[in-house]
Amino acid sequence: MEESQGIPVSKSRVLVSVKVWSAFRTLAVSFGLTASSFAQSAAQESNSTNIFAPSSTPADSIFRLSLLVLAATGAIFAVVFSMLLYAAVKFRGRSGDNREPPQVYGSDQLELAWTVIPVLIVMVLFIASARVIHAVQDARRPPGTIEVTAVGHQFWWEFRYQQYGFVTANELHVPVSDPGRSSPTFITLLSADTDHSFWVPRLAGKTDLIPNHPNSLWIDPQEPGIYLGQCAQYCGTQHAKMLLRVYVESRADFDRWVRKQQAIQANAAMSPEALEGRRVFESTACINCHTIEGTVADGRFGPNLRHLMSRDTIASGAAPNTSENLRAWIQNPNAIKPGSLMPAMNLTNKQLNEVTAYMLTLR
Repeated sequence: MEESQGIPVSKSRVLVSVKVWSAFRTLAVSFGLTASSFAQSAAQESNSTNIFAPSSTPADSIFRLSLLVLAATGAIFAVVFSMLLYAAVKFRGRSGDNREPPQVYGSDQLELAWTVIPVLIVMVLFIASARVIHAVQDARRPPGTIEVTAVGHQFWWEFRYQQYGFVTANELHVPVSDPGRSSPTFITLLSADTDHSFWVPRLAGKTDLIPNHPNSLWIDPQEPGIYLGQCAQYCGTQHAKMLLRVYVESRADFDRWVRKQQAIQANAAMSPEALEGRRVFESTACINCHTIEGTVADGRFGPNLRHLMSRDTIASGAAPNTSENLRAWIQNPNAIKPGSLMPAMNLTNKQLNEVTAYMLTLR
């Protein structure tokens, strides 16, 4: 009897069959768990980055297309794997059987099958993808459309509401788009330095921000809430903490937020400590990077601080916007966001308390 590396051929073939069956069983269990996890994720309705819970027309179109692609590729996997398994079990080697299986050459039916079927599958997926791309890219702007310009910086987001005359950072506010009153938000995407990518999974697909190459996307959120996203293109040390939050509000709440952002805080409302903090702020290099309307600060390298305390987070979502975190951020930005481009100003404890008190008045 022939032997392979000291193992009889019959035993070797049995071992191969056992290994194939074990691999199949493991794959089947893994596939079952994956399908279960997919179903659970799709059922979750949370403010996470869940691509299987779309809440906007562009995201829903992408989601439906992904289901078509998953169905097609899943069917292909099932057919091919079933045929492989059938062939491995049905035509497995047997001891004493050295016959060569029937050879098939020049079969028109087989050649047509493995040519026509893949072409049809590719054509269906191509047409479906082109339809979704066209619908998303060439959408019309109805009356009442909100226009926002998003600028990607290392490592934070700037949002310019030109039609309302103010600028904010990291937290995008938009009105909910009711079925009876469509209120989409069209976002022009720009980059101030390197490549970034704007991605809020439940609202739209990824869209890149490329220097000197304006891009755009649109969303029409249909449920109020907070939608999380972040930069999806590596842009430097703190790429992972270049987060963003989209606040979807009723039209009345959105209009109220707009009026609040347009207002300018009066100096008379400040305490002596806050007034001294403003003096310290305006006498340091802070004014070269940040803007606060109504003061000498008119920098463009850092976030606009006009209504800093109306935001829930600081450092592009890296920490909650509390007085303690704000003071720690001013004292040493690298303690919260290593690699941040904001320098530590080496202020004394007294100056830190005063500047923090001033920041707390920027509502």
